[in-house]
Amino acid sequence: MKTRGLLIAALSFATLAPATAFGQDQPWLADRRFTVGPGYRVGDYELHPGVALEFGYDSNFFLRASEGDAAGEPVGAMRLRVTPSFSFSTLGPQRKGGSTTQAPPTAEFSGGLSVTYNEFFPVSGPTEGKERMWEQRNLSGLFDVRLNILPSRPWSGSIYASVGRLIQPTQEGVIREDFSESYNRFTPNAGAELVWNPGSGLLDWRIGYNFAGTVFESNRFTGLTNIHHTFQTRGRWRFLPRSALLYDARIGIVQYLDPSDKTGSTPLRVQIGYNGLITKNFGALLMAGWGASFYDPSSTETEETVQDFDSVIGQAELRYFLTPNPSSDPQAASTTLSSVSLGFTRDFYDSYIGSFFERDRGYLKLTYFFGGRFVVIVDAGVAALVNPSINTPSIQENPWTDIRIDASGFAEYRFKDAFGVNTTLRYNSRISDNSLTIPGIGEDKLQWQQFEAYLGARWLM
Repeated sequence: MKTRGLLIAALSFATLAPATAFGQDQPWLADRRFTVGPGYRVGDYELHPGVALEFGYDSNFFLRASEGDAAGEPVGAMRLRVTPSFSFSTLGPQRKGGSTTQAPPTAEFSGGLSVTYNEFFPVSGPTEGKERMWEQRNLSGLFDVRLNILPSRPWSGSIYASVGRLIQPTQEGVIREDFSESYNRFTPNAGAELVWNPGSGLLDWRIGYNFAGTVFESNRFTGLTNIHHTFQTRGRWRFLPRSALLYDARIGIVQYLDPSDKTGSTPLRVQIGYNGLITKNFGALLMAGWGASFYDPSSTETEETVQDFDSVIGQAELRYFLTPNPSSDPQAASTTLSSVSLGFTRDFYDSYIGSFFERDRGYLKLTYFFGGRFVVIVDAGVAALVNPSINTPSIQENPWTDIRIDASGFAEYRFKDAFGVNTTLRYNSRISDNSLTIPGIGEDKLQWQQFEAYLGARWLM
């Protein structure tokens, strides 16, 4: 039974990853610039409570093949999401209101908590699927804190930590009496970074460590529970007022608690690049380097037959600022202005079936702010998912490539500083002619598509 569950889980994650974090996919939770409102001042801190209510439609929550497969046909449902949130921080520059010559603080502290409740009302699909959909109500959430020590000084550092609960059903759906069909998981994360920024600030160099865990709640999927250590050094040298050279090197250690099901690896990535403002309106980011996965061989593999990634990785992006950029720092400017970006990324990712997969994605992104009251975020991409051959006791598959399409749009208008209405649209699809034969289940198609649309309102302080 464990093998059957593991194979279904592996198939689902190989199909999805990297995917939107289930339960934390609202744009304002991903970027705190959109989370907070005017807030409340309490001593040396500012507090930002909020709550959001959304109602909409999800065409395929189980991510089943469009024409059905071994798990059944897609199930469409109306979906209610309620998300209270709370964030806090030491006083920002707007509240301090001090002189520009005022000494920087000794420490800056920030954090946040959000919880999302989901309720489903099935409207289409087979009877069995509708019955499972009624049982999908869930709670997801995220808590994070960060401490910056001696900011804006030649030597500084940061410490951060977070823990989230992500919700994801299997293609079969959660069974309320037996949660073994659920991929729900906790994602603890923690790290620290030391920063050296001498003299005039043209050079900064960082050394850091990050711990990330993925802990599955179901006993059936404990073989996929893993921890990931990352050691990183990165630097930036501004050799012109608007241009900088970048360096990024990191090595990881991925360990699975049950290596008999999925083996670990030691991924290595090294990149150099350029980030700069060509004019006040145009910017460019170019990063290129090499990546290698270094997987441990499974029980059916040897050092010579294990499938490893060993190739070029990188990113290229052109960005147009809709209003002239007043800053000479290209990195800082990108977080404050309306812009349109066109780019391409190439990287590899750990897969829960086989060893890895490669993703080559082109994307277009628009971020638009108007008058402090209206925001639009559009992000769309097309990716090739390159999968190496699979050679396990249960699955043997030749190399294949699928196409992943993702598009999302978010728009919000704030009638007042603390109240806004919004809409979210999202489309995701995997285009594939391939399927995997799962012992005891049958043919499971890799193709699927999903459409989501929501209307909502937010109160935020």
